[in-house]
Formats: sequence, C-alpha cells, structure tokens
Amino acid sequence: MRKIFWVLICGVLLSACSQVPAATSLRRDITQVLTTQTAAWNRGDVAGFMQGYWQSDSLVFIGKRGLTYGWQPTLDNYKRNYPDAAAMGQLVFSNLRITPLGDEAAHLVGKWHLTRPKAGDLEGHFLLVFRRLNGQWVIVADHSS
Repeated sequence: MRKIFWVLICGVLLSACSQVPAATSLRRDITQVLTTQTAAWNRGDVAGFMQGYWQSDSLVFIGKRGLTYGWQPTLDNYKRNYPDAAAMGQLVFSNLRITPLGDEAAHLVGKWHLTRPKAGDLEGHFLLVFRRLNGQWVIVADHSS
C-alpha cells in the first residue's frame, strides 16, 4: 500500500513539474505580444498594435463606451480616438498578472498609462483574455477602463 501511495505522489509531482515549462513559455509568449504592441503603439502604428488581437468578427472589446465586436470595428475605434502619434502618446503597461487557464488560454490583468505631453496623460486598468490560435497567442477579449 505504501508503494502505491509513493507512486501516486511521484506521479502528481512529475505532472506538476511538467506544467512549469509550459506556464513559463505561455507567460513569455504573452508578454512578447504586449511588448510588440507597445513598440507599435509608441511609433504611432495603430494597425501594428492591433496585430496582437484576434482578427475575427468574434473579437470583443469592452470600453467606457460599451461593447465593440470585431477586429475591424475595434481598429476603426482606435484610429478615431487616436488619430495621430501625438494623440497616441507613449504607452506603458505595468502591474501585469498573467494567469494560465490551461495550455491554450490565459487572462492578463494590468494597468496601462499613456504619456501625452500636449493632450494630457491617460491611464486605466485592463483584463485581456488570450487564446493560442494557430500556434499564436492573440487577444480574444479586452476589457479596458
């Protein structure tokens, strides 16, 4: 009976250890999406920023003005609200907390801050839902305030 107990314990521990590299990879890959988005935003490239989002009509963005469904309408909203590099300012993400929801999904909570010397700074918090689709991590839902 003792041998069975130890075999089960070892199996559980090995299983948990095998999850660590997957979680580390997931966090690294999702952080890279944000890094790429930040670089695009900070050079005034809204379309480049949007490459981190799922290019689907099922993408959902929840902001202070309500719900927006779809990649193109979300891009159009960003372009309308941030028409040029000065309006976009410089983006910084902070207080990031990535929580895996399995091997193919995760959510990320954090804070965003736009430094805009002429237009005034903006900041808020966000919750992003990521999924791995076709081998790429993409944002499928964004609730930003």
